[in-house]
Amino acid sequence: MSPTSSVPKRGEPPEDTRARQHERVSHPGRIENVVQEVSRFYRGDPLGVKLSLAAILARGHILVEDVPGVGKTTLARSLAGVLDLRFRRIQFTADLLPSDLLGVPVHDPTSGRFRFRAGPIFTQVLLADEINRAPPRTQSGLLQAMQEGEVTVDRATRPLPRPFVVLATQNPLEHHGTYPLPESQLDRFLLRLAPGYPDAAAERQILQDHAGSPRATVPDPCLSPEDVLGLQDAVDAVRSDPGLLDYILTVVRRSREHPGLRSGVSPRGAVAFFQAARALAVVEGRNHLIPDDVTRVLHPCLDHRVVLRSRGRDPEASRLEAEAILREVVEGVALPV
Repeated sequence: MSPTSSVPKRGEPPEDTRARQHERVSHPGRIENVVQEVSRFYRGDPLGVKLSLAAILARGHILVEDVPGVGKTTLARSLAGVLDLRFRRIQFTADLLPSDLLGVPVHDPTSGRFRFRAGPIFTQVLLADEINRAPPRTQSGLLQAMQEGEVTVDRATRPLPRPFVVLATQNPLEHHGTYPLPESQLDRFLLRLAPGYPDAAAERQILQDHAGSPRATVPDPCLSPEDVLGLQDAVDAVRSDPGLLDYILTVVRRSREHPGLRSGVSPRGAVAFFQAARALAVVEGRNHLIPDDVTRVLHPCLDHRVVLRSRGRDPEASRLEAEAILREVVEGVALPV
């Protein structure tokens, strides 16, 4: 457990209850069951499943950037089902208004008063499909929810359910009728994943799944929402060697000095880098950080947090250039043994 105040946060169970939850969910076998159950439905890279789970445990959000048909929606639905979290999907379009996402006051003729009708954001896993097709005003409606876990509508602030995660998707190859996400919103996503096409064995399994008898469409829950909250507390308690902290800080500071970048990783990005690595350690069943945790989250966590000097290129080319520059940055930094 994180050595914080004994007074629980809003929506959390008491500390002694959370301590029992932490003991109950800390066994790595239960987390491995989550990965295996998701993999029954999502046939992509298992590392992508682990990274997505790590983002949830780190109280972060996920941006999945890839072409249609590679299983982005399946990944989101499967994660929600395995963790027994409420799931909502909303298709972002050019005419989507912030009220369509957050909710709106509605007049009740019986009482003569306005009552708030909650929007689809009031869930635990929100799939924001093709987020770059909505106008900036609607995109910005997500900012408070993603950062603070609450929304303000009609001068009233309402908390969102906990845990809460946004899994947004966008197609990097289509630009007609899209609105690129600004850097301030990209920075709110803990990880950006690009799963790519499945390998030959996985794609064969996809065909076999559709050729056989009807199979279950909903995964079996392996954890409960209370278990997820307990694992989020476990992330805060992961131990880290000072050498790994120095490595993270060196990579971050060197990114700010690279001539190919207009701006490097911010302090908030450094915190996200550290927290994502600790969450991956918990997913792997450890309460301490190792170098492999840091290197595996480096690109998913940092590629979208740097701003290139060259502008006006398509998103896919920019992503590849940012990845190449960060590889240059990392090459000059020795990992602690």
